Amino acid sequence: MLQDSDLFGDATQGAQPLAATMRPQRLVDFVGQEHVLGSDRPLRRAIEQGNLHSFILWGPPGVGKTTLARLAASSSEAQFIQLSAVLAGVKDIREAVQAARGAAARGLRTVLFVDEVHRFNKSQQDAFLPHVEDGTFVFIGATTENPSFELNSALLSRARVYKLRALDTEQLIVLMERALSTALVDVGVDAGVLNTLALSADGDGRRALAQLELAADLATTDDYGVRRIDAAVLAEISQASLRRFDKGGDQFYDQISALHKSVRGSDPDASLYWYARMLDGGCDPLYIARRVVRMASEDIGNADPRSLELALNAWQVQERLGSPEGELAIAQAIVYLSCAAKSNAVYLAYKASQRSVEEHGTLEVPNHLRNAPTQLMADQGYSKGYRYAHDEPDAYAAGENYWPEGMSPQQFYTPVDRGLEIRIQDKLAQLKALDDAHLREHDPTRL
Repeated sequence: MLQDSDLFGDATQGAQPLAATMRPQRLVDFVGQEHVLGSDRPLRRAIEQGNLHSFILWGPPGVGKTTLARLAASSSEAQFIQLSAVLAGVKDIREAVQAARGAAARGLRTVLFVDEVHRFNKSQQDAFLPHVEDGTFVFIGATTENPSFELNSALLSRARVYKLRALDTEQLIVLMERALSTALVDVGVDAGVLNTLALSADGDGRRALAQLELAADLATTDDYGVRRIDAAVLAEISQASLRRFDKGGDQFYDQISALHKSVRGSDPDASLYWYARMLDGGCDPLYIARRVVRMASEDIGNADPRSLELALNAWQVQERLGSPEGELAIAQAIVYLSCAAKSNAVYLAYKASQRSVEEHGTLEVPNHLRNAPTQLMADQGYSKGYRYAHDEPDAYAAGENYWPEGMSPQQFYTPVDRGLEIRIQDKLAQLKALDDAHLREHDPTRL
């Protein structure tokens, strides 16, 4: 028999929220996540057979992480202990371990469920490890953040990760229709209302049911005595944007990544979409402006140097004028960058130069490249033999060596055949020809 122990649950008695009332008690009633709960999927087989393993449920809010953990425990007739990482500490983990050992003495298994497990620090996460290994409990963690960034590798190696997806519109409507047929049987809904509620819930089943419950509370009674949710009720509960955006969490980085990749892929329309998505979710336009500057350098570079100037100008407009003028300037920069010729040659060259520095260590600057502002430095040979480029034909000292002694010249920068870099490529080729001609005449050993 399942024993439900929530060490940080709500101790109050009384009416539960609709989302809690509608929590499925059987796996067959679970809505969504077919990619991990399909009939042939390992997690479903493990739950149905009561052969549980430790796992992490990773996904956005309201997709059924807690419910799935409860169903897993119930299927195994295991004691269910729930901790909230927001409130719990190592002491609470120890208490959970003792409770699990007590259950084991009575012949019961224990499922320890940790909500928001990414909130635990390293030492707290480490506290689980020996007890997972010796089978004291089956560990189930829930997180909205990427486990590879937020969880210890030791814990990840002992628990399989299942990524859950936001519920689609049809799945959210199923949840709400189920609630209307059971818990809200006295409430009528106008055509299109459920679809609107599903869209505003934005993949979050708990939010969909919460909005439906609020709408039911505000429902007006029609001429037939039926409480009805209509367009007027919807208008009352839909004052603010409800789209998901976590301002620094996993979704935040997913969306800025999508914006960057859309610009890199030369799709101005997709770029504007992701830009608008981030603004709609409450992202600071100045953050986006800084990232647009990065895009200009990393993905366009010298193929179109105007991109960097335009990105900096947009950043400045946002700082000086704020919104909405600044937001439009950023949009202008994003569109320009999306349409500009692309080159990551400077980005690659910079990374290659960093690797070279790490490889060669601290090499001395050759004397001819050193300044000699004092007589002592001149006596040491500083600046001796340096060729002043402006005194040379075409202002270029052909064959001059600007590398440290003992280090062969290297090529980091290779311009692409696009935009201004075509001309840069031609220029570098001309200079290389001058170098080769000079060396053939004066120092053929360097060729």
